[in-house]
Parts: sequence; C-alpha cells; structure tokens
Amino acid sequence: MDISFCVDAPAEKEVESKDCQQDNNDNGHGRHTAAGIFSHFLLPIRIDGRKIAQFAMKIATYNVNSIRIRLDAIISWLEKHQPDVLCIQETKCQDELFPLLVLQSTGYKVYYRGMKSYNGVAILTRVEPDGVFYGFDDQLPEVDDARLMRVAVGGIPIINTYVPNGYKIGTPQHEYKLKWYARLKTYFTQHLSPDRPAIWCGDMNVAPEPIDVHSPEKHLKHVCFHESVRKAYKDAVSWGFVDVLRRLYPDRQMFTFWDYLRPSSLEQNKGWRLDHILATRRLAERCRRVDVDIEPRRAPRASDHTFLWAEFDV
Repeated sequence: MDISFCVDAPAEKEVESKDCQQDNNDNGHGRHTAAGIFSHFLLPIRIDGRKIAQFAMKIATYNVNSIRIRLDAIISWLEKHQPDVLCIQETKCQDELFPLLVLQSTGYKVYYRGMKSYNGVAILTRVEPDGVFYGFDDQLPEVDDARLMRVAVGGIPIINTYVPNGYKIGTPQHEYKLKWYARLKTYFTQHLSPDRPAIWCGDMNVAPEPIDVHSPEKHLKHVCFHESVRKAYKDAVSWGFVDVLRRLYPDRQMFTFWDYLRPSSLEQNKGWRLDHILATRRLAERCRRVDVDIEPRRAPRASDHTFLWAEFDV
C-alpha cells in the first residue's frame, strides 16, 4: 500500500542550480513511497486490520546570517539532528563562492541561489528532489530569486522564503514587504493546492501575535510587528496554511531570534518568533513535534536566529 502523499507536477519550466540533476528513480510518476524517502521510522499502525508502516519527515529552517561564517554550526546540527530537509535563509553569498563541496560532504543534496552581501536561500535534502524552482513567476526584480525557492520531496512541495525586512513603517521598503506577501499568496495559488500536502517555512520577518515578541506594547510600530505587516502575513497564511507550532502549542512562548544590538537579549530571553513552519491542513494534522533549538544561538559567532524544526507523520 502506497501511503505517500502525491502532488501533480506543475506545468512550468524548471530552473536548476548548476549541480542539480533530476532524479529518475521516481517510478515515472513524479512521486516516491515514504520508505524510499524518509529515514525516521515510527511504530507501525493498523488500518483495516493490516499493519502499515509509518515514517517521520523532519523539516528544519535556519536564518544563517552568512553561510560561510556558520558552516560549523550547520554541519554540527545536521550530524546531530539529521533532518530530511533543511531550509536556509540569508546566506549572503554569491553562487560562485557558495561552500558547495563542504556542504555536500555531509551527504546532503544542496541547492542554492545567492547574491553578494544580501539575501540568499538554500535547501539541503537527503535525496534528490523531484524539482527545484527559484523566485516568483511575475517577471518582477530577479533579486527575489535569492529570497524564494521551492523543492518537491516525496511529492510534497516545500517553499523556503526569506521575506524582506521592510526597514521602517511608511518607507518604500515597507510597501515592498506588504506587496511581497500579496505576491506570495498568488504564488501559492499558482503552484499548490490547499487540499494537498505542502510546507512553507523560513524567516518571515513577522511576529504574528503578541505572544511572539517580548514586550509587544513597545513594538507596535516595529516593521516586524506593525499591524499592516501582521495583516499581510495572515492574509497569505489564509490561503490554506496552518502554523504548526501554534497548532500544537497555542499558549507557549518560543522565540527564534535575539537581537545582536541588545547583547543581553538572549540571557533575558527578549526575543522574537520570526521564523515559522507552516503546512496545509492535511499535513498540519500530521505534525507531531515542533521545537526551537536554542543551543546554536549560545555558541560563539552565532547567527542572531536559531534552528526551528518540525516532524510530520507521512
């Protein structure tokens, strides 16, 4: 019995990084069984009297804030936690300088798109994905190719985003951020279905609710907590996504970012939840664990963000 999720391949041109080669071992239908993809085994369950194997897919997201500086942190985390997919943001690295060989030495497949000093996204997968795509499809600035990418693993689309910060309320950068979320919602409609499994994760540069930022009353005009930004984010989420951390832990305060400019922010836990993992409802209902790993943020030369991860039964 094939219990894997399956998504029809989108009718579009695939754009691959120079090291990306299509995996042809997918039975010709753009899908894989769970046993062939995910390495985390669970106890079997019984359906209609038959024993069915279960598998856990582990997804992680991490704003690295310069990938060449944090290579040790990434490699150490991969070895310890062994996710099936790791989405990375803010690599700040041109493609020709990307540390591809070092990351490939971990055994992961590596896909990336970057630019000098700013932005940059990457995805590491245990197996060759069914497809790799970069950027929006709306012909607007190519800089967004270094902020948005999508892979499909085991028939499940995974979208990795580094949403613009927005600088300050009332600036062109703020307006661009609001429009970016609107474009993202259109992108979901073009490439996904809310009735089929899909994951959206990354640095969203928004704390959606007061529980997601320390001292919320002091940050009402902050570009990552302002009502306009929260509304734009929630409108994109309303397309059909569920915040898996809030679904499991509606009242738990968990942060993923602590500001460099406030050296005591980590010790005093004055943080923000800016990094998120969301899934369409069908898959969100199968999310059994979500957590923030704070230890990498405590390390020397740490990123100002840390790893967020989730496990799904598939």
